[in-house]
Amino acid sequence: MTSPVYVAIDTPDLETARALAGQVRDHVGGLKLGLEFFAANGPAGVRELGALGLDIFLDLKLHDIPNTVGKAVAALAPLSPAVLTVHAAGGHAMLAAAKAAAPAGCKVVAVTVLTSLDAADLAAAGVAGSPAEQVRRLADLTRNAGCDGIVCSGEEVAAVAEAWPGGTFVVPGLRPAGADVGDQKRVMTPAEALGRGASILVIGRPITAAPDPAEAARSIAASLAHHSPLTATA
Repeated sequence: MTSPVYVAIDTPDLETARALAGQVRDHVGGLKLGLEFFAANGPAGVRELGALGLDIFLDLKLHDIPNTVGKAVAALAPLSPAVLTVHAAGGHAMLAAAKAAAPAGCKVVAVTVLTSLDAADLAAAGVAGSPAEQVRRLADLTRNAGCDGIVCSGEEVAAVAEAWPGGTFVVPGLRPAGADVGDQKRVMTPAEALGRGASILVIGRPITAAPDPAEAARSIAASLAHHSPLTATA
């Protein structure tokens, strides 16, 4: 079975990204390329890393009117991403447009509540209720729009996975036991998230900032050996 770990390559430098990807390729299932990488390297950079043979998770968090998002997804289709993110807050029509424009085999997953936010942050933005309540609302919206799954923290994934059989659940903000949490506010270990129903585990700095990224990736993979996800991996 393909590893559920996707390493977050959050650097604008293509050479650094290529080196990191080459080091971890035998221990992870894919590469997550976000705004920082895409803004610096564009489609050509995505193609170059995709040539390494790992799945590409294109994390651009698209959020605009339905027509614009649909056309953006269509423009990204030649890159053949395995996973593509949009913002659930864009609404039903936008989510449906994104899924309709996605290439065959691409999972469109919607970001619910960023793992850098907590209840106080939501309240300051005018969102009532806890992060868990907001995640459930946006998960229902995303499912009804025909998308494949959501992005949420490990704290919410168990409840959403139970309510959405067959969904794809991406959990970022993961940190191995004892690791620095950085700017994340809602975190847990990769093994805990997998056990709660995560399909894809997004891990960045614990691997990419490690003295030996390959060993860090291997260690995380080993920590998952006795944990089975509740849902199928992507």
